Amino acid sequence: LMALRQNIYTDPQKPIQVEPKIYPIGEPTDSSPVFVTTNFSLTYFIVSGEIENAGQSAWLLVPECEGLSVLTAWAAGKFGGAKIGGFAKEAKIDEVTKDRRIIIPGYVAQISGELEEAMPGWQVIVGPQEASDMESFVKNVLAG
Repeated sequence: LMALRQNIYTDPQKPIQVEPKIYPIGEPTDSSPVFVTTNFSLTYFIVSGEIENAGQSAWLLVPECEGLSVLTAWAAGKFGGAKIGGFAKEAKIDEVTKDRRIIIPGYVAQISGELEEAMPGWQVIVGPQEASDMESFVKNVLAG
């Protein structure tokens, strides 16, 4: 009984996180855009689901942010332009897409300049603040 209890308990002080890497959403090709979010599992699953529901095949770049949400990771200095750019190079994002559009969460629009410096040749697009607005963003901004 004690072993079973230890297997189902999760420490509420330790955020649940996904592995930092590039995730395919839908059936992306080398012309699919790149979205960015943190490795907090709830954020990852919401963002990936909304991109897929919008009918957009894309790459989702998920850097190491110690399982923190977007605003928390940004405030802690773990989700900035230089860190995202460094992780994109480390993950070899150039090898999976020729499209040079990278979409960042709207709440951290202020990192766009730093990200442009860290990723020369890439167009940084500020996405929606809320994942629930992803469908209209895809139809109005990415398709247009």
